[in-house]
Amino acid sequence: MSDSGGHARWERTGAQRHDAAYDEARAALLLGQMVYDRRTALGLTQAELAARTAMTQPQLSRLESGGATPTVPLLARLARALDAELDISFRPAATTTTT
Repeated sequence: MSDSGGHARWERTGAQRHDAAYDEARAALLLGQMVYDRRTALGLTQAELAARTAMTQPQLSRLESGGATPTVPLLARLARALDAELDISFRPAATTTTT
């Protein structure tokens, strides 16, 4: 097989998929931690917050542990139930410079 074959492209694509999956998992974990932190600061149990958001307690538990990605409408319900503002924005990505 030559050096210009599809294998090198496959490695890059595989690495890009890995990076994207890592970023998504990290975002889910961070979101879950934010929900957990706000819920506990308010003194709510998972069952209480789940009831306020029309979720089940297991669904909320999965979200807090980073195992679920909520929809925008669910994020809005969570924000209301947590007496918080929902802020979704796009910001320019930080660029890195190489020397």
